[in-house]
Amino acid sequence: MVVVEEKLASSPYYKIPFSDVVAKKRAKNTYWGRKWNVRDMIYGTVLLVIHVLCLFAPFHFNRKAFWLGVVLYWITGYGITISFHRNLAHSSFKLPKVLEYLFAYCASHAIQGHPIDWVSKHRFHHKYVDTERDPHSPIDGFWFSHVNWLLDIDYMLQKTVAKRKNVADLRKQFFYRFMRRTYLLHPIALGIFLYKLGGMPFVAWGMGVRTVWLLHVTFLVNSACHIWGRRDWNTRDLSKNNWLVALFTFGEGWHNNHHAFEFSASFRQKWWEVDFGWCVIKLLERVGLATDVKVPSEPQKQKMMISSSK
Repeated sequence: MVVVEEKLASSPYYKIPFSDVVAKKRAKNTYWGRKWNVRDMIYGTVLLVIHVLCLFAPFHFNRKAFWLGVVLYWITGYGITISFHRNLAHSSFKLPKVLEYLFAYCASHAIQGHPIDWVSKHRFHHKYVDTERDPHSPIDGFWFSHVNWLLDIDYMLQKTVAKRKNVADLRKQFFYRFMRRTYLLHPIALGIFLYKLGGMPFVAWGMGVRTVWLLHVTFLVNSACHIWGRRDWNTRDLSKNNWLVALFTFGEGWHNNHHAFEFSASFRQKWWEVDFGWCVIKLLERVGLATDVKVPSEPQKQKMMISSSK
């Protein structure tokens, strides 16, 4: 037993608790002892500010502020899953340009990056999922895949050397270039507007609690959904289906389903898997606004199921 413990202690890897995921041990000064560049400091400052705003929320609570936060969470959360993820990153369906840009603008207020940046990183994630070149994989540790990857741009750029080349479709469009140049101005303007509208309670709940909640449930798709959950398909990666994450991310938690059928506008593959994002897309399709909506065929499902049983 002593020999085994000594081997584990000297190993450069460790097993994440309650999972089959093996991660690399990272030096203690990987994040706080290193040199931070300007973008690291900007990201870190933004994250710090919105988390500090949450501390004021209990002292500035009222029903209007609370429900404002809920409404903005739904608007920006739907924007992330419907626009940034399913529409832009994977082209799972098409929308009229006005509606496409509206959804993308809503998603931009989630403070998860401008459309070009978000989509580029996500496409790179799928191309190199759970390998050394994945921008955010738990093979680098839970906290790295959850949030620390955002705070080390140099390390991430080592993995995504040519990442800008994978978003040529977005870079051709003026709207997305405009959002890239003016990105931070939009959430700042929203914060000022909310302050004028309802004072500190609206800012604390509409910008603080709402943003932090949405950030962390979204980050759980990168971290928890590659560590804990159920696997239904042979995706040759660590993706898992996690019903709890799916409940708060409008269907994103059915992550093994998504990695099995990246092109699909629907993340649910069983009747009981709740996917609120898919419900909105189906509604848009029925009224003629969403077209070319992609879902996996039965032969495609059978192929994945047969592979998973081998």
